[in-house]
Amino acid sequence: MTMTLTFLGAAGEVTGSCHLLTVGEHQILLDCGLIQGSRQAEARNREPFPFDPGTIDAVILSHAHIDHSGRLPLLVKQGFQGPVFTHNATAELCDIMLRDAAMLQRRDAERLNKKLEARGEPLVDPLFTEADVDALMALMVPLEYGQGREALPGVRFELADAGHILGSAIVQLWLGEAEGQRKLVYSGDLGRKGMPVIQDPAYIDRADLVVMESTYGDRLHRSLPDTLEELKGIFARAIETARGNILIPAFSVGRAQELLYLLHLHAKEWDLGRWRVYLDSPMATEATRVYVRHFRLCDDEFKAFTRQHPGRHPLLSNIEFVQTTEASMELNEVDRGMIVIAGSGMCNGGRIRCHMEHNLWRDEADVIICGYQARGTPGRALVDGAQSLNIGGKPVEVRARVHTVGGLSAHADRDEMTEWYRHFADAPPVILVHGEPEAQQSFAEHLGQYSRHLVVAQRFDCLDLTALPELVWLNSGLCGESFID
Repeated sequence: MTMTLTFLGAAGEVTGSCHLLTVGEHQILLDCGLIQGSRQAEARNREPFPFDPGTIDAVILSHAHIDHSGRLPLLVKQGFQGPVFTHNATAELCDIMLRDAAMLQRRDAERLNKKLEARGEPLVDPLFTEADVDALMALMVPLEYGQGREALPGVRFELADAGHILGSAIVQLWLGEAEGQRKLVYSGDLGRKGMPVIQDPAYIDRADLVVMESTYGDRLHRSLPDTLEELKGIFARAIETARGNILIPAFSVGRAQELLYLLHLHAKEWDLGRWRVYLDSPMATEATRVYVRHFRLCDDEFKAFTRQHPGRHPLLSNIEFVQTTEASMELNEVDRGMIVIAGSGMCNGGRIRCHMEHNLWRDEADVIICGYQARGTPGRALVDGAQSLNIGGKPVEVRARVHTVGGLSAHADRDEMTEWYRHFADAPPVILVHGEPEAQQSFAEHLGQYSRHLVVAQRFDCLDLTALPELVWLNSGLCGESFID
């Protein structure tokens, strides 16, 4: 039986996760995410899929983040009609996130079409619409962790907790039958041990091949206790000075809920009674309700704290939820004493842009960057020390204090990923995906101490899974760089 794996996205980059698995006559996608970053990078989302969407038999989705799920409505729009297997919490979060993405696609198309019409050029359609999201949601097959399932003949799989966000999954796949069977483990995005709210990532003991993320393969995160001290210091310094506003761009799913919990847990210690704290994101508010409903998926400490304080849910108290655009705009009249958590997490859209326009130029303001910032995004520019940002078509000087708090990352760092891999028996071959080239090369050199075969995937690489444990590439000359052989 023919079994191949082709890397079509998040290969040599972080976003746009998409991998094509062929088993006999069947084709399965592992994720189908949006490419994010610069305008040039995002324009690639309009390029044709390198396969006929109508020939894909099924999708297995690792988690709800847009760089893993965001092109699924487009896949359906272009002919896909098969099942989308995923965790039930991921299905609920996708319903929220993809509808928001469809709204943004519609608005972007409307703005662009005004310019195209004025120039007499052809108009464009949104990448996908709310109706495409409706069609996708009808194909979702929600599952639990540990629930074995046959996706197609010769393809059995099971989800394990990846510890990244609510519902995030490590995908274990058993391909083929009897002696020719191969086990593939796809890490999705790996979380970290000991972080608040979410369970630790599960360890897997056996695989014939591990397809593994490498986002932070070139660094170590600050410990959680040190990170909490860092946040405490930021708030204390802001109080000691003019107590201007504090802006926290945050991903609406995962990071926002973690921040709500920490602000609740440490409110007294951090003297947060001096501040008014706002969650200015309707999507994050809806996602928070999903976290509350799926309480049983959270870690033991979070569940115990919640049981000990009935009526004061740690994600719903001490926070003012901002829903309407009008209410969000009113916050811009406040010049001090306010903490605003808002999307988008990379500052390339959403309400955080408006808050930055009104606060970045203030010496007394602070910006806390606490998540991954893709190349080409305004958030990455801030991390890299930009002196100004273009917001609403005009430059805004950066005079606020910018703090990069890497210890809140939901991605495992170099040593955490290494520890996860070393729980596999017999050091199976590894293919690295979902990382920028420098991080991947650094991680490959480090992990090569423990792996027999390790390759950094490049886009369109195609691997013969029947040859495992040998790594045999079917498109010679295109395959990724091998560090161990």
